[in-house]
Amino acid sequence: MSDMWIVINTAVAVLAVVVFIVRFHFNPVISLVLGAAYLGLATQLGVSATVDTITGGFGEIMAEVGLLIGFGVLMGSVLQEMNAIQRLVGTLLRTFGPKRLPYALSLTIATLLQSIFLDVLLVISAPLARNVAPKIGKYGTARMATALAIALECGIVFMVPGVAALALAGLLGVPLGKMMIYGFVLIVPVVVLSVAVMSFVFRHGWWNEDKDEQQMNIIAAPTDTPTDDDTVGTGESPDAAGTGAGRGGAVAEKLRTEKQTRLIVLLSPLLLSLVLIATGAVLEVAETSQPIIEFIASPVIALLIGLVGTCLIGRYHVGQKRVEEALARGFAESGQILLLTGVGGSLAAMINEAGLGDILGQYFTANTAAPLLMVWIIAAALHVAVGSVTISAITSAGILAPVAPLIGLDPVFIALAAGAGSLFAVHVTSNTFWLLQSLMGQSTRGTLKTCSVGVSVASVIAILLIMPMSFVL
Repeated sequence: MSDMWIVINTAVAVLAVVVFIVRFHFNPVISLVLGAAYLGLATQLGVSATVDTITGGFGEIMAEVGLLIGFGVLMGSVLQEMNAIQRLVGTLLRTFGPKRLPYALSLTIATLLQSIFLDVLLVISAPLARNVAPKIGKYGTARMATALAIALECGIVFMVPGVAALALAGLLGVPLGKMMIYGFVLIVPVVVLSVAVMSFVFRHGWWNEDKDEQQMNIIAAPTDTPTDDDTVGTGESPDAAGTGAGRGGAVAEKLRTEKQTRLIVLLSPLLLSLVLIATGAVLEVAETSQPIIEFIASPVIALLIGLVGTCLIGRYHVGQKRVEEALARGFAESGQILLLTGVGGSLAAMINEAGLGDILGQYFTANTAAPLLMVWIIAAALHVAVGSVTISAITSAGILAPVAPLIGLDPVFIALAAGAGSLFAVHVTSNTFWLLQSLMGQSTRGTLKTCSVGVSVASVIAILLIMPMSFVL
């Protein structure tokens, strides 16, 4: 088959995935498998080879990141049950003060808390952020909503163990320790600069409280720990979220069963996991062999250690029953994430098998930024169409992953560029958009400013930093 037909059929397959999801509301997992099957048959791979490539691509990516995603989601679910996030926000407020809270909270969410499922993390942190918004002065709601949006979306694509970051690393064969270090180097300036840019424009008249905010009562997130120096004092009762006496009774029951545990103890297993993964990456770069350290620093074992430690602390802090309930929720949440990541690998494997990498490799050279810009543009276009950060990042990386070995470009930069592009224009097709609108008390117009524009600014800043990074690192 000619190169032109391979390119055309690949474009048709990707477009079909978009149409299935957007127009016919098919589940993304089904849509990606259909797109991969079409591409295999259209490029004359044959029935047997097409099926083998789909299942093989699924198996390869699951072998790379399946356990990591599962362990990360389960750890986050137990942390949620222990109310570690609510207490962390209170600690950040006291430590950094109201003025610097948007930066402190966004950096913490983007780097430390990516083991927690995005929607869950948003539901937990947004009411707390909304309560403290008046304390940081004028435009507090705008700044806190923007900080949350940027942190949540950047975290899942740049920072291990964010779901999209794990998937990108697996697809492109990037060691997770390397992905974490490079992602950390990138995400810190991206988050700080993006929040600073948006704070600047808000202070110069781009926020109208009458039109951009909804006049509603402040919603307090229920806190399951007594009011002490680890909680955010709101002056409201624990059931102030409007769920009635039933919720208040449930909260009171939880309060009676919880132990008093320091916040650093609750978070210590997660921190240990991240330190171990980073240590493994450093040893790899230094070409030092320490078998025991290599074993415990391997990402799967490191996250397993973190999960076991979190569960043990959880049993002491909230009891075995609540830990088991949290794990059950984690298993339910991780199912679709695992399937979506796996079939993303199927489509990427099919694109590779069709030969698109060899074709694209003829047009790029390693000493230009064109491949990274192309990845960013493809991911941005897919995200505008589909509305999913994870799907657009995985699909765009899969399209150009075969190019990396042909031109000598380090695949970690393709992973970061795909993540950056997938952040562009988070809009009304995104669940995050509507959660931020309702939980932060914004109008649709206000959410377009804080979420759509704010995350797009982060997307542009990220690719502007990634391109020079690819020459220097």
